[in-house]
Amino acid sequence: MPIAKVHRISASSPNDVSGLEAAIASGRIDPKGVIAVLGKTEGNGLVNDFSRGLATTALTLLFERHLPQAEAAQICLVMSGGTEGGMAPHWIVFERGKGEGGRSPALAIGRAHTLQLPYEQLGRLGEVDQVAAGVRAAMEDAGIADPADVHFVQIKCPLLTAQRIAEAEARGAAVATRDTLKSMSLSRAASALGAAVALGEIDRAAITEAQIGSDWSLWSGRASTSAGIELVNHEIVVLGMSKDWSGPLAIDHAVMRDGIDIEPVRAALQRLGLGAAGQLDPAQRNKMVALLAKAEASHDGRLRGHRHTMLDDSDIASTRHARGFVCGALAGLVGHAEIYVSGGAEHQGPDGGGPVAVIVDRG
Repeated sequence: MPIAKVHRISASSPNDVSGLEAAIASGRIDPKGVIAVLGKTEGNGLVNDFSRGLATTALTLLFERHLPQAEAAQICLVMSGGTEGGMAPHWIVFERGKGEGGRSPALAIGRAHTLQLPYEQLGRLGEVDQVAAGVRAAMEDAGIADPADVHFVQIKCPLLTAQRIAEAEARGAAVATRDTLKSMSLSRAASALGAAVALGEIDRAAITEAQIGSDWSLWSGRASTSAGIELVNHEIVVLGMSKDWSGPLAIDHAVMRDGIDIEPVRAALQRLGLGAAGQLDPAQRNKMVALLAKAEASHDGRLRGHRHTMLDDSDIASTRHARGFVCGALAGLVGHAEIYVSGGAEHQGPDGGGPVAVIVDRG
């Protein structure tokens, strides 16, 4: 019976894989079982954030030292740039092993890689359909048949660059936008809607191309998408609960309606056995293996009736403000800031809010 293992490892720089290397050397991590690595790197999280590519290269070289190149290439490397505020750079390593005994149902992990996305399909229905198929493939890889058992879908999606736009236009194809920063938003949006379709949250027939990145009434409560320059396809990781898996780990999710709505997250922690009226105490904190969240500045420029200026700052992108803000709110709840907060929550939770997933060790 498969058993999921999750390791959270601190990083001193985007290419610092020494903690993973030490865990492999000690036998704590078996590279043959690694399914995915999620990383928070201290770049700007924008088009020119090459910290993500540096991290991906460092991880690839690490795993190629322990695995054949083809096997190393199957590991999903989902790098999220931007550790604003007190957010701590770190890796979250997802590993699949085998064993008997332990509690069931338990955390189940699946992954999928899509083909390269034609650049003219980015931010359009073609990307929605490709991601929906990829999420279904990742669910199958995890052995999860019922979408209701999925608690989080982490997707790394591509973006447009000037060179990619020129390549599409040379073929006579028109891209959705020539604004490379806007392309990040559209790619995240289409990918989130694809996940929502696969999970049965939104009817595919009800989505029009004009709604992608504009109709905030359409959203998924379990999708997390992150766009990056370091890939041209989609890497998809599905996390859920399955009776066919065993082990001490369990996952639950919540949806924050805005950046300070921590009570749904507290409720998810309580469902997993970490009940606390205030901040988690050290013993409970040690049982919380990983906290994953999305962050977004609301498009109306308001937060519970008061004006915010995240959208008006010409010096710092709103996604950077939102990441630091949401990380601070969640850190006050759980007692540390080694939290995976990804910015840009288009169609990921209600406008200004976002999905959150908590992984806990019940052992």
